Amino acid sequence: MQRLDGKRALITGAARGIGLEFARAYLAEGARVALGDINIDAARQAADALGQGAIAVRLDVTDQASIDACVAEVEGAFGGIDILVNNAALFSAAPIADITRADYDRIFAVNVAGTLFTMQAVARGMIARGQGGKIINMASQAGRRGEALVAVYCASKAGVISLTQSAGLNLIAHGINVNAIAPGVVDGEHWDGVDAFFAKYEGKAPGQKKREVGEAVPFGRMGTAADLTGMAIFLASSEADYIVAQTYNVDGGNWMS
Repeated sequence: MQRLDGKRALITGAARGIGLEFARAYLAEGARVALGDINIDAARQAADALGQGAIAVRLDVTDQASIDACVAEVEGAFGGIDILVNNAALFSAAPIADITRADYDRIFAVNVAGTLFTMQAVARGMIARGQGGKIINMASQAGRRGEALVAVYCASKAGVISLTQSAGLNLIAHGINVNAIAPGVVDGEHWDGVDAFFAKYEGKAPGQKKREVGEAVPFGRMGTAADLTGMAIFLASSEADYIVAQTYNVDGGNWMS
């Protein structure tokens, strides 16, 4: 028996990267999966490639009307949502003296408010159906401590960890488990953008920062999206029924807590 047989999942930011890899893993475990993404064309292409059991839904996590419409569409298509993965996120970097209010507002609108209000919308449906559910928020090792050039992103991911704790304690009364995953440095398109920020602010050659952080991971390399799927499946399964309000590091040994 597959671990997610018959389950219905919504994954935000799922048109590419970690979200898409989670969608592929959930389908392989027997779930139906809705790929929520602001880039609906990319989400549709991804859903078509994944095949039966996958659908695409437009989702802008900064827009409450879009969140509500997405959740209603997925509930209508699947008959409910059993699993939510809050994966949509943005990154930025700048010295403290260069941070703009616009950038702060943009990062917090997606990473913190987007996580909270998508979680709220899905949880309301879970509560109404009375069958519980699993919510997985994507935090980061950046949420565990500050970084000199990454203040806003680090603060936003610390916010995700805190929201996970509060929501976990509140929603478990309804049989809804809320937990989080804190990846370390994950190779892929996202980190190409991160590398460009550090090339700008630290005067490094393109690719240098990426190589340095990969070499510094105790495991010996950067992570991949596939390295995270085991935890994502576990937290969505019945095996995690007694786990509440926790954030799990999946980072090759970068952070111990």
